[in-house]
Amino acid sequence: MDHIRYDLLAQAALRGVVRTVLLDVAKHGLPGEHHFKVTFNTTAPGVRLSDRLHAQYPQVMTIVLQHQFWDLTVDEQTFEVGLSFGGVPERIAVPFDAITAFFDPAVQFGFQFESIESRASEEGAAAKAAGAPAGRPAATPAKTEALPGPAAPAEPATTPAAEVPEDDSGGGAQIVRLDRFRKK
Repeated sequence: MDHIRYDLLAQAALRGVVRTVLLDVAKHGLPGEHHFKVTFNTTAPGVRLSDRLHAQYPQVMTIVLQHQFWDLTVDEQTFEVGLSFGGVPERIAVPFDAITAFFDPAVQFGFQFESIESRASEEGAAAKAAGAPAGRPAATPAKTEALPGPAAPAEPATTPAAEVPEDDSGGGAQIVRLDRFRKK
């Protein structure tokens, strides 16, 4: 039994990185060429979107924080920001736990998070199929890795985030894979 949930601790720490970066941007603005593509689950608890946006993006949405955003506020659990969608200004709120990917194209660095709920249901099904008792295997941390390339479309909130390849050996992006340290 895995008594220390390293997977949850690592994801919380990396979401803390996202929070710290957004907090700094809220106070000082975007430095240099930095900008962010943030993908999140629109059905997650605490996400606030207009009915129009929720109908357009019923599961996943990617926003770009670059030139046209305003009133970015960040607290312990959530960030809120004003954005324009099709010329209509909207204010959205996103809990950090709802974020599934964060990417800064200026430095080709980001994180992709696995949903805790989907991970738990996958493990329960796998344990049941293998005849093992339901629960978390001892050395199976959730995947948390830096994105090897753009994980979101160039236009804000036009399509769900693109799938990120497992391995990209042809770029300058640094890949951080926490699951490579687990016992196999």
